Amino acid sequence: MEISSYLRHLLRHREPGAPLAREFYTDEAIFALDMDLVFYKEWLFAGHTCELPGTGSYFTLQIGDYPVVVVRGADGVVRAFINSCRHRGARVCPDARGQAPRLVCPYHQWTYGLDGRLFAARKMGEGFDRSNYGLRAVHCNTVAGYVFVCLAEVPPDFAPARRQLEPFLAPHRLDEAKVAFTSTIVEEGNWKLVWENNRECYHCAQNHPELARTYADAPALTGVTGLSEDPAIVRQWEHAESLGLPSRFKLSDDGQMRTVRVPLIGSAVSYTLSGEPAVRRPLTDTYPLASGLGALLFFHYPTSWNHVLADHAISFRVLPIGPRRTQLTTQWLVNRDAVEGVDYDLEELTHVWLSTNDQDSRIVAENQIGVSAPSYDPGPYSAAHEGGVSQFLDWYVGRLRTAMVLHHVA
Repeated sequence: MEISSYLRHLLRHREPGAPLAREFYTDEAIFALDMDLVFYKEWLFAGHTCELPGTGSYFTLQIGDYPVVVVRGADGVVRAFINSCRHRGARVCPDARGQAPRLVCPYHQWTYGLDGRLFAARKMGEGFDRSNYGLRAVHCNTVAGYVFVCLAEVPPDFAPARRQLEPFLAPHRLDEAKVAFTSTIVEEGNWKLVWENNRECYHCAQNHPELARTYADAPALTGVTGLSEDPAIVRQWEHAESLGLPSRFKLSDDGQMRTVRVPLIGSAVSYTLSGEPAVRRPLTDTYPLASGLGALLFFHYPTSWNHVLADHAISFRVLPIGPRRTQLTTQWLVNRDAVEGVDYDLEELTHVWLSTNDQDSRIVAENQIGVSAPSYDPGPYSAAHEGGVSQFLDWYVGRLRTAMVLHHVA
C-alpha cells in the first residue's frame, strides 16, 4: 500500500495529545490504513460466549471486507472462520445467528464440520482431496464470556489481555448469562469520532439527560488520570475489594485496555431513570443487587467499551463500514434464568442506553459534517475533560506508526 507524502507527514509529525487533521476522518487512503493496519491486525471483540449456548451455535459479523463466522464445536471449543465457501466463495452462513450440526453452503451445498473441515462436496470427481478445502481459520480467543478474533496471519500475543480482563470480569460470570437484547445502528461518522465521543463526558450533561441521572460526568470516569484522587472512587475501590473484586484503575502498558470500577450517582445501582435495578435477578448470586458494586468499566481498542453492573452488563462493538460510516452493536446481558416480563421489563432495561446511543449518533453525524469542511482547523483539547480522547488518539497514532514500519507501508 502507498500513501501520499502529505499523509505520511501528518502521521510522523502529530504531537502527543494533539487533535488529528481532517484527513484522518475523511480520506480513503487513511481509512484503508486503519483497516489494513489496525482492524485486520489487532484482536477485535466479536461477541459473547453465551451467544453460543450449544454445539453448532454460531453468529456472524462483517469486519471490513472479511465475513466471519464464530461457532461452538462438538468439543465445546469456540472457533472462528472466514465465512466464505472454499468452492465459489458464497457465505456459508448468511444469517446473523443460528444453530446447525454442520455448516452447509446454500449455493452448492458444500458441507463443513464445526471444526471447519470440509465434510462433503457433491460430484467433484476422482482425485478431489477434501482435506485441502476446509474453511479458512481465524484466530480466536475467549476470556470470561467475551470472544475475540484476529484476522492477522500472526496475531499479537493475547496473554496480556487475558491477564488484565479475566480477574475483573470472571466474578460476574458473563459466560453463564444470556443476551436480553441487541441493537445495531449505523452512525454517520468515522470510527475514530465514535471513539472520541465515547472517551469524554464533557458533552454528557447537556446531551444525555437519561444517562446523567446515574452516571456522573466527572472527567476521571472517562479519562486515564485522576481516579485515585477522587474520594468517592477510592471508597468504591475499597468497598469492592472488601467483596473480593479487583477494582482499581489499570491501563495496559500499551494503552489498549483500561479496567476500573466506579460508583454511580448517589444510591443508584443501575442505568435506569430511577437508579433502581433494571433486573430483579443479579447477574450472579454471589453479588446481590444491594452489594454496592457500582459499574465495572473497560475498553479494549479498537472495538469495544463495556459496563458491568450488579443486575446486567452492556457491551458495545465498533466496526468501521467506510471513512464516514460506523456500525455500533450494543448488547444487554442478564442472568440466564431471568424472565422478561417477570424479572425485567425490556423497555426499562434498554431505555437509557438506547437513548444515549441515539443522542451520540446525532452528535457524531454533526461532528463528521464539521470536520469534513476543508477549512477544519481543530482547537486544543480540554486538559480537564478530554484526557481520554488524547489517550485514545495517542494509542491509535502509535499503532499506525508501528504497523507501517512492521508491514513496510510505502
